[in-house]
Amino acid sequence: MSKVLLINGSPHKNGCTYTALKEIADTLAAEGVDSEIFWIGNKPVSNCIGCGACRKNGKCFMDDNGVNEIGAKLDEFDGIVLGSPVYYASCNGQIHSFADRLWYAYGGRMAGKIGA
Repeated sequence: MSKVLLINGSPHKNGCTYTALKEIADTLAAEGVDSEIFWIGNKPVSNCIGCGACRKNGKCFMDDNGVNEIGAKLDEFDGIVLGSPVYYASCNGQIHSFADRLWYAYGGRMAGKIGA
């Protein structure tokens, strides 16, 4: 069975972004696809500093906001959906920093996954 990770990048756990992700989760469930919604929280997410420590250690040295938690579980998922409020015609900084660090540290384990 397939499983999709839905990442809620809104600082509001149960706000509009969650509602949109919940609609996706319900639609996936109706098609027999499992999903998990992960909220990155409402604290600042540190930017990737390109230090390369993750390449040596297999995880990001900044162990905050769930990047390593999700990275450790990536093999469970066949697809990933990023959800974010739109700030000035772009995603918010939290989800952008989260995605940068996740992709940099765990990019090899994301190959072949469907993303949205």
